[in-house]
Amino acid sequence: MQWPRPAAKPTPVARVELDQFTPDLLVFLGHAAYLELALFETLGRSSAFAPDVRAKETTGRIAETTLARHRGLVAEIERSGHDATESMEPHIAAIDEFRARTEGTDWYEAIVADYVAAGLLNDVFVRLAAGLSADHHKRIVSVLEAHDDAPLVVRELSAAIEADPRLASRLALWGRRLVGDTLLVARAAVAASHVSADDERLEPVFTELIAAHTRRMDALGLTA
Repeated sequence: MQWPRPAAKPTPVARVELDQFTPDLLVFLGHAAYLELALFETLGRSSAFAPDVRAKETTGRIAETTLARHRGLVAEIERSGHDATESMEPHIAAIDEFRARTEGTDWYEAIVADYVAAGLLNDVFVRLAAGLSADHHKRIVSVLEAHDDAPLVVRELSAAIEADPRLASRLALWGRRLVGDTLLVARAAVAASHVSADDERLEPVFTELIAAHTRRMDALGLTA
């Protein structure tokens, strides 16, 4: 299928809340927790290719916030009396495949990949959390939204692009390539509910997700 792109002049749409598609609590938590763990692992590897000490320090700070989200989600799994490893296991193959496709060829691409994936997929999981019980919703959204490293990424990458304007076109192209793969992960998270998620019902919410992604790329000065 073709994913919708936000129109230049937005037209009114009936907002589709993803709480209609919220999966079972443990499926939700296992998926989100392993995603954060995979992002953390990728950041750890990319640090070795950072162009300077400042970039390494930035990568470390982003990795810390990613690991904090992972640990918060694991705590929710354990709070429910279940094993975190078992809850994450069903999601390993698909997320590892996603990670392999979106790792990037250097530090700059790796950081953009994390920025795109974390931004878009955390948005999806926050929306899906609306269908959980009030207590779970409050705690989980607090975990997902408490650690926002987007300003740090924007500052670091904007400085790099200013120093080397040739980066802009390459990273913009890379960002556009990432969207399709990232939305497939988002679609899988929605499909986990086993509720019929036809394109017509989801088009408005995916349009909103892509619009938010476009704003994040705009913050970097890159064309989405």
